[in-house]
Amino acid sequence: MNHPVVENGPSTQAAERTPVYAVYKPNSRGTGGVVRFGLNRTKGALFLDAAPQCGEKQFDWEQKITMKWGLSDLGAALAVLQGRMPQAKLFHQSEKANSAFELISRDDPDRAPYFLSISRQEPTVQALRKVTIPISHAEAAVLETAFRTAISQLIGW
Repeated sequence: MNHPVVENGPSTQAAERTPVYAVYKPNSRGTGGVVRFGLNRTKGALFLDAAPQCGEKQFDWEQKITMKWGLSDLGAALAVLQGRMPQAKLFHQSEKANSAFELISRDDPDRAPYFLSISRQEPTVQALRKVTIPISHAEAAVLETAFRTAISQLIGW
């Protein structure tokens, strides 16, 4: 069983460290991935980094996808985790690239209860980069708590 880990960012000063929660999901087919959620209080946002699997338990961080979330993005994902909505679809468009995030709640008892997907399309490159991972009930519980805390931190409460 793969266990998510809590990491700290690369900063050397404790006050500037970005708390990170990561969900690692390598698989035997090599099609797994990892998604990291990091709260950046200085920038007033939650950052998602996702990387595709590129080896047995290795991830291609050079091909990572990054999204910057604000309060409305956090609220949409939290609503799915709380059972208020069956899915959240977020789309961010910029001059550099278009990014999409989807979180789906599933009722199939033989599958993970949540399914997370993040993708990025750059205008100069035709290939779509995408990372898709299942999310367990335990991981969803941690994400729900993390998103609630992030919202409180970003609002300043």
